[in-house]
Amino acid sequence: MPTPLTPPSVFGNVHLGYIVIETDKFADWRRFGKDAIGMHHDDLATDVMRFRLDDNECRFLLQRGPAEDVTALGWHLDDHATVDQIIARVTGHGVPVVEGTSDEAALRGVERLLRFPGPNGLTQEIYTTARTGPMPLDMHSAGFVTGDAGMGHVAITSKKPHHLRGYYNTVFDARLTDYIDETISGVKLKIRFLRVNARHHSVAIAAVQKLPINPIRTRVQHLNIQVAELDDMTNSYQRVRELGFDMALGVGQHTNDRELSYYARTPSGFEWEVGWNPIVVDENTWEPTTHHGISIWGHTPVGQTIIDKLDQFRLGAKSMIHREDTIRPLSGTGIADD
Repeated sequence: MPTPLTPPSVFGNVHLGYIVIETDKFADWRRFGKDAIGMHHDDLATDVMRFRLDDNECRFLLQRGPAEDVTALGWHLDDHATVDQIIARVTGHGVPVVEGTSDEAALRGVERLLRFPGPNGLTQEIYTTARTGPMPLDMHSAGFVTGDAGMGHVAITSKKPHHLRGYYNTVFDARLTDYIDETISGVKLKIRFLRVNARHHSVAIAAVQKLPINPIRTRVQHLNIQVAELDDMTNSYQRVRELGFDMALGVGQHTNDRELSYYARTPSGFEWEVGWNPIVVDENTWEPTTHHGISIWGHTPVGQTIIDKLDQFRLGAKSMIHREDTIRPLSGTGIADD
């Protein structure tokens, strides 16, 4: 009997393309995104705004609503064959794929989009063609690193990290880059870093199994964008402070991807990392390893008090209202640690 053919991997054909955020704090987000972080800003209507990092019409879509959270991740796929392959994987496991409307695609700056459910309440959206913005970029930055590596990454806290890893492996052939073991406030955490292309990671998953609740209210703990020049990182850090936005972690350097970065707190409550110069994975030589501690230096909390920590867990209690759906047909039994 002939051996069944192994479907080709989609690894390398997948890139984080845009992020959708629901918020009622439009004025604060405009100041944060444009004036502090330094992105190009477009107001489309009273209930819709967008930020750009490059020629694409949309990298961040903000829609009015009460969630104060990220609601969807948009993934740019290289070609229609990759789209067909991912659709077949998702529907083959009994999970529905729905086509977005032309208006929804236009808001995201893409020609056509498809969506399906993702873990932790994050809808996954896929597309092949992004539209370019008609207006020249107006940014407080020399530029952001996007392209083949995608626009950055997201970090998610989960009490079911093995299932999240299983999901992204099934759908996008995500590969394990490395781990970080860290102890924060006496709690031991293991963070898994997954890549779908040469960027060190597009998804980071922080395990919180041993805590009574997930302490993070939002679907993502933080998202990341990468500046092209070091001065852009330090200048945006200064603007965040001067404009009065909360700084979660000061400037530091990570142990695993060696990125120099800081973390600001967004108007919606999740954190926003601005980074510079992370390493690029060489698929020919890379081997996953475990790093001890998140940072080589820096990344110290800025102005955090015990009241802030208690408030964090108070907000975390709200996460119990939302079931942490792992989309079991796609995550399966999960992937155990290597």
